[in-house]
Amino acid sequence: MTTIGQRGSHAVQAVAGDLIELSHSIHAEPELAFGEHRSVAKVTSLLDGYGFEVTTGVADLPTAFTATYGSGDLVVGLCAEYDALPGLGHACGHNMIAASAVGAARGLAEVADELGITVLVLGTPAEETGGGKIVMAQAGVFDPVAMALMVHPGRMDEIASSSLALDDLAIRYTGVEAHAAASPERGRNAADAATIAQVSLGLLRQYLKSGQQMHGIVSNGGSAPNIVSAHSELLYYLRAVDESSLSELRERAEACFAAGALAAGCTYEISTVSPTYVELRHDQRLLEAYRGAIADLGREVMPTALEGLRPLGSTDMGNISQMLPSIHPTIGIESNGAGTHEIEFAAAAASPSADQAVVDGAVALTATAARAAADPQWREDLLQQQEKRTGTVPRDAGRRR
Repeated sequence: MTTIGQRGSHAVQAVAGDLIELSHSIHAEPELAFGEHRSVAKVTSLLDGYGFEVTTGVADLPTAFTATYGSGDLVVGLCAEYDALPGLGHACGHNMIAASAVGAARGLAEVADELGITVLVLGTPAEETGGGKIVMAQAGVFDPVAMALMVHPGRMDEIASSSLALDDLAIRYTGVEAHAAASPERGRNAADAATIAQVSLGLLRQYLKSGQQMHGIVSNGGSAPNIVSAHSELLYYLRAVDESSLSELRERAEACFAAGALAAGCTYEISTVSPTYVELRHDQRLLEAYRGAIADLGREVMPTALEGLRPLGSTDMGNISQMLPSIHPTIGIESNGAGTHEIEFAAAAASPSADQAVVDGAVALTATAARAAADPQWREDLLQQQEKRTGTVPRDAGRRR
C-alpha cells in the first residue's frame, strides 16, 4: 500500500521538470533585494497552476507573497527565497530554495486533505540584506504557521546547520569641504574619519570573542582628490554566535566609529540597514525527521559531530526559528570546492547536481511535514505551541481551489 509520504513524494517527482525549469529561469535573471519582480512572477505563476490561492504584496512588500492550499487547522509554512547577490548572481542558490519550496508545496497539496493541513508558501524577499522574513513576521504573516521549513544549498548535506546573529549597519561621517591644496586647514575630512574608524576596528580584532566577526566596505570615500571630503560612508556587518554576544560586539564597534569622528573633527550617525538577524534554533523533532528523509534518498550526510562547526553566515530564517518550530538544513551540490558567495558556486547552482538537490530537497521537506502532521501527539504539540504564541489555533486557515 502506498503511504501518505510516498504519495507526496510521487507528486513531487511528477513535477520535477517544472521545478528544474523554475530554478534555471530564476538563476538566469538574478534580482536584488526587494526587486525580485520577475522571480516572484515565475514562482507564483507555477503555484497558481497547481491550484494555490496566491496573494502578492503581503506585509506591504511588493515582492513578498503567500500561496495557500487546503483548509486544515495545521498550517505548514514553506519559505521560498529568490533574491541574488550584487555582481555574483545566485551564488547562494536562492533559485534552488524557491524551486524546492514549490516542489514541497506541490507534494503536500497532494495529501493536504488526508493530513488535515493547510499548505502555505511564504515568498520571502531580501534575505541577503533587508530581512524580508522579519518584516513579514512583524506584519503577522507567520502568525498562523505551526512549522516553517526550507532547505538551503551548500557544499554538503549538513542537517543541523548553524548561523550567526548579525547587525547590518551604515556609518555616515560629515565633515567640511575645502580645497585640498589651497586651504586644507579649513576642512574636516570625513574620509579620514572612516579610515581612523577602520584602523580602530582592526586593532580591536585581536580582542574579539570566539565567533565574533566584523567585515565592511567604504561605500563613499569622497568625490575628488582635490576636495577635502565632507561626506563618507562605511557599510559594516557585525556577527556573533548569538544575540547577546552581538550586543557586546556592537558596543565596542560603535566606540571605534565614534573614535573616527572625534579624531577627524567630524560628526557621524549610525543607521540600521536591515533588522537584526538572530541565530538559528532548529526544532529537533523536525530536524531528525528531515535527517531520516534525506538519508532515505541515499544522500551522503555530514556526521552529526561535525555539524554546526562552521556557520553558514547569517539568515533572517534565524528570527523565524526563534518564534516557531523550524528547520533550515543544507543540501549539498557539486561545486568543485567552491562555497556560497563565490562565483563558481553561482554556476554550480544551475548544474545537474543542483537540479537533483532541488527535487531531493522538495521530497525531504514533504516527508518531514507529512510525518509531523500524521503523528497525533506531535500534531497536537505543534498546534498548542501555535496557540500559545498567538492566542488562537487557526481554523479554516486556507481555502482549497
